[in-house]
Amino acid sequence: MTDVRYPFTAIVGMADLRLGLLLNAVSPAVGGVLVRGEKGTAKSTMVRALAGLLPEIATVTGCRFACDPAGADPQCPDGPHAAASGTDRPAHLVELPVGVTEDRIVGSLDLERALAEGVKAYEPGLLAKAHRGVLYIDEVNLLQDHVVDLLLDAAAMGRSYVEREGVSVRHAARFLLVGTMNPEEGELRPQLLDRFGLTVEIAATREPGERAEVVRRRLSYDADPASFAAAYQAEEEALAGRITTARALLPQVELTDQALRQITAVCAAFEVDGLRADIVMARTAVALAAWNGRLEVLEEDVRKAAQLALPHRRRRNPFDAPGLDEEQLDRTLAEHAASDDSADDAAPEGSDPFDRAGSGEDGPGPEGPDGPEGGDDGPDGGPDGGGGGAPEPSARSAPATPEAGPEASDAPPPGSGAPAPSGGPVAAAGEPYRTRLFKVPGTGKGAQGRRSPAETDGGHTIRSRRPQGLLARLHLSATLQAAAPHQVARGRASRALVLRKDDFREQVRQGRESNLVLFVVDASGSMAARQRMTAVKGAVLSLLMDAYQRRDKIGLITFRGSGAELALPPTSSVEVGAARLEQLPTGGRTPLAAGLLRAHEVLRVERMRDPHRRPLLVVVTDGRATGGKDALARAGQAAGLLGAQGIASVVLDCEAGPVRLGLARTLAGQLGGTAVTLDELRAEGVAALVHAHRSVGKFDRKAA
Repeated sequence: MTDVRYPFTAIVGMADLRLGLLLNAVSPAVGGVLVRGEKGTAKSTMVRALAGLLPEIATVTGCRFACDPAGADPQCPDGPHAAASGTDRPAHLVELPVGVTEDRIVGSLDLERALAEGVKAYEPGLLAKAHRGVLYIDEVNLLQDHVVDLLLDAAAMGRSYVEREGVSVRHAARFLLVGTMNPEEGELRPQLLDRFGLTVEIAATREPGERAEVVRRRLSYDADPASFAAAYQAEEEALAGRITTARALLPQVELTDQALRQITAVCAAFEVDGLRADIVMARTAVALAAWNGRLEVLEEDVRKAAQLALPHRRRRNPFDAPGLDEEQLDRTLAEHAASDDSADDAAPEGSDPFDRAGSGEDGPGPEGPDGPEGGDDGPDGGPDGGGGGAPEPSARSAPATPEAGPEASDAPPPGSGAPAPSGGPVAAAGEPYRTRLFKVPGTGKGAQGRRSPAETDGGHTIRSRRPQGLLARLHLSATLQAAAPHQVARGRASRALVLRKDDFREQVRQGRESNLVLFVVDASGSMAARQRMTAVKGAVLSLLMDAYQRRDKIGLITFRGSGAELALPPTSSVEVGAARLEQLPTGGRTPLAAGLLRAHEVLRVERMRDPHRRPLLVVVTDGRATGGKDALARAGQAAGLLGAQGIASVVLDCEAGPVRLGLARTLAGQLGGTAVTLDELRAEGVAALVHAHRSVGKFDRKAA
């Protein structure tokens, strides 16, 4: 392992990512960068390489919170710093692990000493270390909700707070927030998504020559990191000097009224929420002008700022892909340009100020490969070739052509669905809607979420217990009750309590957890025959959106023809689940037993991987079972196997028509769960709410 970072100027391509990072280095007020892209694209490498380009910062000598001697934080725990001396040091790059704890982020306070001795023994956390530097979060979309809440508070207020039973510590925490994520592993909470000033979509190049150069440079770096970095030292110094120059020029850049009108017009035209987008665009446009050595913001700066600041703010639901309509952007800019602008003054359409200005003084080096991979990136990282959009999630291939059977003739008429790769028709999904809330009975201990009751770091206090590890959430009244009977024996001689370690009690809080929602969807000919798949897919899509909002993991099993297929292994990416659902073909027999047995196997494996995450099984079917002898009886046996293990389940009854057999409700009984119809799934409607109340009560009694 080497401590020599891969040079920033040695990474080729990914122009938008490079520009976004450099603009934040010039103006940290831009608000950071979110990097979205497939694995193995050198996302982490480029972020880590940026730290070597940042100018040094002056800090108060001995201060653990990086206070500036020219304006020290008056609330600094190591203060006051009156007339303090300063030293220069590089800005810190602080990496936030996915599994980080709350105390590691904000710091830890020794509550025992605070209560018994009145001493604030505080150990700074990662937010203190990142102050005036870079806070880098690899796989930011996998952070737990309570960690995200802490980051939101710090990003919004520029301060970190530690509150423990009346004892508080606070300090400045202003940092450049950079996050990387693979969209296939799940999306980011909208609140945190909006905190990132800019977003960049990246994908590896498919050009063989560039990919070969990637491997060549990576091998060269691995063989001799020091020599490889030394070859780019001059270019690194030139780029660092350009950042310093742009920072000095930044306060002199003028944001003209015309540019400001264009910024606000673009934000209004794209209907972004709130005014943060306008502010971020203005700061980005000013930073672009400074980066290019200009004292005035031009239309090309506004255009590029929109491309970086708006795509992630246009999402309206979890299934919307980030993006920007370039034609609409150009049209809006043209409509709000000054009437006396000449064609000679306009920027060439599609020009990239970084590429133009970077061709000279910053010396990014010849086009070459990406650097080595870090974090989640693998050894096959590659250049981006210009920061192009990330590819859409690839869909799993459809099941094999179903065997001929009694239901094969039940396919929809021509024109009702597009032919699937396997030959089966594909029905479009209906519009999603708000669904009822289904919970797993009992109290779990899974990851914090928004579905089922659980013991969590958040929520309300339900009881106390002896500390399990470091005392983090003191239960004050329980601690006093435990210590009170022993005060005389301990020789208490003053008003102060005499406390022992065994007296301390911590809070046990109840909140809500996320679950594994496993969908088992009937895609047989009986579902397509009555043209119900549009409504069924709309219902499943609605449940997927509900799972996204409640921070669940999801999985998708489909059954049709001769067997069942795991179309989507359990994942946090609801977007991928929606893509799989859209491409789900229908037709053939109904191997219900195979679908249930596949669900049993998937849940068994997931129980070993994540024993604390409780599952919720959602079976979408009309209850019919065909294909083979005693198909219905075998389905009942498979359902009984799941029910005997106490797996919470819901059956979405898709049966339609004047004559109904009630097979789905029978299946729900065998599973030990509850059945709801498509109409009852909607949260709206008085009838649905009444039925929900009765069904949930019945569900809880059976599961108990």
